[in-house]
Amino acid sequence: MKITIIGAGAMGCLFAGMLSGSGQVVRLLAKEKEQAERINNRGIIIASSTGRRLVRVEATAAPDEIKDTDIAILFVKHSQTKAAAETAARIVGNSGYILTLQNGMGNGEIIAGFIDEQRILIGTTAHGAMLLGGQAVVQHSGTGETVIGSFSLCGDSRAMSTAKRVVALFLESGIESRVAENIKPVLWHKLFVNVGINAVTALTGIRNGQLLDSEHSRQLVAAAVGEAVAVARMLDIGIDKKKDTIIEQVFAVAVATASNRSSMGQDLDRHSPTEIDAINGYIVRRAEELNIPVPVNRTLTGLIKVKEKSWEEEERNHFVPDK
Repeated sequence: MKITIIGAGAMGCLFAGMLSGSGQVVRLLAKEKEQAERINNRGIIIASSTGRRLVRVEATAAPDEIKDTDIAILFVKHSQTKAAAETAARIVGNSGYILTLQNGMGNGEIIAGFIDEQRILIGTTAHGAMLLGGQAVVQHSGTGETVIGSFSLCGDSRAMSTAKRVVALFLESGIESRVAENIKPVLWHKLFVNVGINAVTALTGIRNGQLLDSEHSRQLVAAAVGEAVAVARMLDIGIDKKKDTIIEQVFAVAVATASNRSSMGQDLDRHSPTEIDAINGYIVRRAEELNIPVPVNRTLTGLIKVKEKSWEEEERNHFVPDK
């Protein structure tokens, strides 16, 4: 199987590194030529609690150099999904598949604008990662299950067969994985985690594990997740766990990824656009459709938007004086 991972951020580099020893053809599509050259010259270092290891992955910033991809795996920010999907659709041709393991909701719908939905796989992963020092050094700060299913509501048999092949490959590479016949509740459970952890850690500047150190942060997480669960119930998503159980599961993820700075936190640190619209903002939009209040998610979304707006104003007002 020929695999192309689109997005050379922390998660893209992590999965490229983990899949590199699978015996399959694994290529990494980076955004910048310099980043691709650095990965080709130095490799990717994956750091974890057990030590560091160097892996070699073929990287490029030129999509036209990639031919005959069986499956393209998207690890880009939600705001970059459209461009990445367009590229992925080109490189998988008429028979390949696109798999999104991105954060947030709505990515599958964007991808469906470029490829038949029967060839879209969608899933979640509980792995956590951070790029260290802007180099190809990845801190693997959390592990967990990766779940994959078919985006099509019809549950196309070919898509499910491909999902099983991908899961088998992941398992061979040491990535705990499974196929879900109904992926929607799985996506929502991952959304609960992101709703609870991302915005709060991003705004406060803390790491995931520190969420449990303060009763105030615990209450914020619980309130945001509780609102999201209420929306899921109204939408009849098929969530079979009690609200308190889901909240405890979110806390457990924070503990399991204690050393990780959430992806939204990393975005704020870099003054980069966040995925707030696909996470807490998604809850706000769905709640508006249902006419139910979600004040905590609305506030968290608004605060992140204020931060993003402030950077735009800083950039507009920045100038270099004449020498």
